[in-house]
Amino acid sequence: MIRNEVFSCFLFYAVLLVIKMYVIAIITGQVRLRKKAFANPEDALRHGGLQFHREDPYVERCRRAHINDMENILPFLFLGAIYSLTGPSLFVARLHFLVFSLSRLLHTVAYLLALRAPTRSVAYTIAQIPCVSMAVQILMSVMAYA
Repeated sequence: MIRNEVFSCFLFYAVLLVIKMYVIAIITGQVRLRKKAFANPEDALRHGGLQFHREDPYVERCRRAHINDMENILPFLFLGAIYSLTGPSLFVARLHFLVFSLSRLLHTVAYLLALRAPTRSVAYTIAQIPCVSMAVQILMSVMAYA
């Protein structure tokens, strides 16, 4: 499968997106430590006391960015892998993967830095376009077998 140029291209962007998700998880943990805002009592006790078992607005912002990544990147990983096997042109596939990846990166930056609306919403919407396109193309490829 690695010899499939489209699938290899997909893997490149998929791995970058997974790394981005790991980075957001690390950022969330670091912000928790810096703000002393722990979700679990045992963590709060370890870092100063139960008074630190609390929420912090910026920690929650980081968490929401991470959750949003899981809600959007995981479906992309499925769609992109299947789409890669349908025989699309490398140029068109790369465009799908690039648009999604850059939009998700912008979405994350907009989330973490609290950029003015509608930056985050526009990034989210643009990222959905290649996903919908891939889903439609997958369905068209397999419709005859349904």
